[in-house]
Amino acid sequence: MNKILVYGATGDQGLPLIDELLKNGYKVRAASRNPDDFNAYNPNDVEAVKADLFDIESLRNVSKDIDGIAMNLPFVFDKEIAKTWGENITKAGSDEGIKKIVFNTSCYVAPNDNGLAAHDGRRAIEKAMEESGMEYVVIRSMVFMDNLTRFWSKPSITNNDTFAYPCSPELKISWVCLEDVAKFMVASLSSSSLKADKIYVGGPEILLGNEVAERFSKTLGREIQFKSLEPQNFAGAMSKLVTGSEIYEDQSIYGGMAAFYSWYNQQSPSPLAVDMEPLYQALNIKPIYFEDWIKNHNWDKV
Repeated sequence: MNKILVYGATGDQGLPLIDELLKNGYKVRAASRNPDDFNAYNPNDVEAVKADLFDIESLRNVSKDIDGIAMNLPFVFDKEIAKTWGENITKAGSDEGIKKIVFNTSCYVAPNDNGLAAHDGRRAIEKAMEESGMEYVVIRSMVFMDNLTRFWSKPSITNNDTFAYPCSPELKISWVCLEDVAKFMVASLSSSSLKADKIYVGGPEILLGNEVAERFSKTLGREIQFKSLEPQNFAGAMSKLVTGSEIYEDQSIYGGMAAFYSWYNQQSPSPLAVDMEPLYQALNIKPIYFEDWIKNHNWDKV
């Protein structure tokens, strides 16, 4: 397997994936609505192409002479749209003889539909992979450490010494960084033993909110408090930062965030707590611990 087609190639999740693929000797074809986003890469290593997830012919074109697919897809709050994307990608890949496909769901995915449109759309994409005839691996990732570097989270830590997040005080989470998710995606492409698998991927520690705050305190040398936010309030504050209004539609990224965390907080035991040690050993992955991840970012007051 030499050349990998990457969907969702730009942004926070796609770029670490491309870097990890290149590090492991793969050539990359990066599919995007904006191919100019890849000008920083050597064109001999990263071929930027334009593709439309609703246009199966464009997907067949970008799937030619490709060995495998790795994808991060945006959340949509319409299950039928997600289903269409999954079917178009997998049909185009299968038609062009692609051997394997790996999908990072970017969130926990339950064994059954739960009525959350974004969640159930992920399951529809998974089903298309199962029915494609290709080997497949689904990376059902937990919560990203990198969420805490975003404009809706980081200022509370840097300026107010508060880790504020929409998780209940009792919710255990296997926080994972995006670099490690990329490692799992590349390892899944490379592994001949993973052929029809759905694997839950988290970080090396299962932490409560106050334990995350403790790791920030220890690493930054100042006391960081944990504040548990109601998911709806968190989503409203995020909406206000972007739109100027705390009022948001349920079928929006803000409504989706509120729905996800409300559901997580209601589950017992926590669906976001996973023992990763067996999988680390099986795929020979050395994970990044929370304190080391914190050290890699700037948390100075502004």
